[in-house]
Amino acid sequence: MSDSFSDIRPYRDDELNAVVQRLLGSDEFVDVVSSWRFGRLARALPWLLRPLVRAFLAWQLRNVSDIRSMQQVIKIYMDRMIGNSSSGFSSSGLQGLAPQQPHLYMSNHRDIAMDPAYTNYALYREDRDTVRIAIGDNLLTKPWVSDLMRLNKSFIVKRSLSSPREFLAATKVLSRYIQHSLLAESSPIWLAQREGRAKDGKDKTEPAIIKMLGMSRNKAEQSFREHIVSLGIVPVAISYELDPCDALKAAELYQIASQGSYEKGEQEDIASIGQGIAGDKGCVHVSFGTPLGSDPEIDLETPVAVAAEVDRQVTSLYCLHPTNLYAYRMLHGEEVTVPSDIYLEEGECSRAEFEARINAMPEAHRPYALGIYANALASKIEMAGNSC
Repeated sequence: MSDSFSDIRPYRDDELNAVVQRLLGSDEFVDVVSSWRFGRLARALPWLLRPLVRAFLAWQLRNVSDIRSMQQVIKIYMDRMIGNSSSGFSSSGLQGLAPQQPHLYMSNHRDIAMDPAYTNYALYREDRDTVRIAIGDNLLTKPWVSDLMRLNKSFIVKRSLSSPREFLAATKVLSRYIQHSLLAESSPIWLAQREGRAKDGKDKTEPAIIKMLGMSRNKAEQSFREHIVSLGIVPVAISYELDPCDALKAAELYQIASQGSYEKGEQEDIASIGQGIAGDKGCVHVSFGTPLGSDPEIDLETPVAVAAEVDRQVTSLYCLHPTNLYAYRMLHGEEVTVPSDIYLEEGECSRAEFEARINAMPEAHRPYALGIYANALASKIEMAGNSC
């Protein structure tokens, strides 16, 4: 791989051993693993558990020789997490995608860590190549976090640059790297449709993301549409029956609405990652769409047009849960009519349980929490109305 990508690309097989040894030597990383496994005991007795956890990790990683075998270890933790924090997992649409085609999976963004993790899990279950994951450098606040993410096929999106010239240069490198990964290395990519989560439940693609992808186009040889089609973009809709971070998101949305701004805490994103991983998600569904360009009649000539098509597919694909309907009726009235042809996945959370969850939040926050769930249904209703 070109050295021009060395500071953003995932680690290679020949770099794995040194990175693993660096992780095992990090007390902070070992303490985090201890905390996940032992909770309060780890915080009370870190000096006792640290050598034991470090020895266990070294034993667990003893046969890891490349990135693929590293992902086999990560899958063990993924299986355990899904069993502990979700009531079930399902996916749809993969059967319509060519197995050997490296796609750019452009996903809605509800959870920092779990959106790409569940996409990967769906691919892994179907024996397909897992994705390289775009992750903002604002989340890589610790060296061990960066090491761990790049071992898990993540590449870095530089968002913390202060100079416009540096930011533009970094964006061009990112665009070339994504194209290189897909077309030269046949490695699929996961990319969120927007920077930052859709905390209000409204999944909208930022045209700036599409503009970034267009920066790698050879303008002398390709039209904008041809370039976009060459990237094999597939919209993906991930839906959670329950959002582990709904109370945190509602509090932020309320503060923005009431005070005009929100000041994020120094380690708030890391806390959200932990909450998203460990918190109850109910049933989870991942829906894969069709590659952009499959229908020659759909306009893909501009970033705005491409964003609109991704939005159309994400809204159409989004698998509703009963919690979406509960929230919509709690906001708009019990007698409100809902189109009969809108698909609802079976869920585990009853109406009473959902109401108790919402009512446990401060009263002023509740409308925002309900919106997180209701807006997915509202988007489908709006799309159905626009197509009439």
